[in-house]
Amino acid sequence: MTLKEKVKISNPQDPSKFEEVELIIDTGATFSVVSKERLEKLGIKPIFKRKLKLASGEIIERDVGIVLFEIEGKGMGASEVIFGEKEDAEVLGLLTLEAMALSIDTVTGELKPFELHLL
Repeated sequence: MTLKEKVKISNPQDPSKFEEVELIIDTGATFSVVSKERLEKLGIKPIFKRKLKLASGEIIERDVGIVLFEIEGKGMGASEVIFGEKEDAEVLGLLTLEAMALSIDTVTGELKPFELHLL
């Protein structure tokens, strides 16, 4: 089962710049990936580069920025985002889910909030 959610992505420096996009929820992906064109349209700039290993074993390098992610009624959080190239799927990865205090219920397959601890 592929879980997709409508996600609002915003520029954390100017939250009035936002777009709603349907992303694949992928807990096997560490980082979220959004197309470079979409991020640039929102005024989000890369702040550094990361080397990433693909399932094929190939090592690639991508720009990284910060985005504010929100799934209405479920959660919100700021997280790193990979600037996706044309061949990259747009996904919501594990670090973003954790930043939004969300997990996937293993029984129902739905997103659910989890309790945060300040320790």
